[in-house]
Amino acid sequence: MRIYRTDQFPLPLPAGHRFPAEKYRLLAEQVSAFAAERMETAPAATRGELIHAHHPDYVDAVLNGTLDARAQREIGLPWSPELAERSRRSVGATVAASRSALLEGCGVNLAGGTHHAGRERGSGFCVFNDIAVASMLLLAEARVRRVLIVDLDVHQGDGTAAIAADEPRIFTFSMHGARNFPFRRVDSDWDIDLPDGTEDAAYLDALARALPELFARARPDLVCYLAGADPYHGDRLGRLALSKQGLAERDRMVMEACRRYDAALAVTMAGGYSVPITDTVTIQTETVRLACEIFGSSPTNH
Repeated sequence: MRIYRTDQFPLPLPAGHRFPAEKYRLLAEQVSAFAAERMETAPAATRGELIHAHHPDYVDAVLNGTLDARAQREIGLPWSPELAERSRRSVGATVAASRSALLEGCGVNLAGGTHHAGRERGSGFCVFNDIAVASMLLLAEARVRRVLIVDLDVHQGDGTAAIAADEPRIFTFSMHGARNFPFRRVDSDWDIDLPDGTEDAAYLDALARALPELFARARPDLVCYLAGADPYHGDRLGRLALSKQGLAERDRMVMEACRRYDAALAVTMAGGYSVPITDTVTIQTETVRLACEIFGSSPTNH
């Protein structure tokens, strides 16, 4: 099982910016304490890979620095050469994690889950949609026949849903806060809206009931899992009320379902905006630790 990191490619952001850039360095430090031998630097996605899910003109605007001010505002991050490089690495990490998953059962990206990026635009701190690129690329290469996207970030996966809308081999599932960004939704194949303040029991019950039907409907070779930390009760953008223990149980349920249904699993970290940010880091460290526990010692060829 391989774990891909992008923290060596930091973003230059204005002081006080809401994007938790330090999370990635802290997470890599924590994971290296127990899985250093599994960690690799994320490769950069190529233009040819990116255009599997994005319009070539948009890809070129990001890579060449010609995004206009409105596009940058929608993304929420100012353009810089570092942003372009970091965005390529984040996608490359999910592609590499997906390839690792097909060889060994599971692969992890310590970033990624940028599910608001659409085919021709970025949004909500998401420049390119790593999950969509990896899914479309592996389908095009005939590495997989069907992909299931399990998006458990607290925000609905609108960009992924839009990109995959006309691709019947990708099944998109998003379980998220009903009253949260994005406020204009694009329907996934299956969306579950949760009310503000949803706690562990109700959340885990909804997931437990959904998982068997999800695998029956999607019949995936590969599952791309967005393990967002932002349903946590201490997340400043979340509006749900899960505990750290509840989030760990959520992760276990998804991972064990993949083992049960013999699907490879690519894990991305997606969102997390707790105060202090160390709570997000702790939650996502445990996600990676659990993946190592469940998948780390038994390679599976898919």
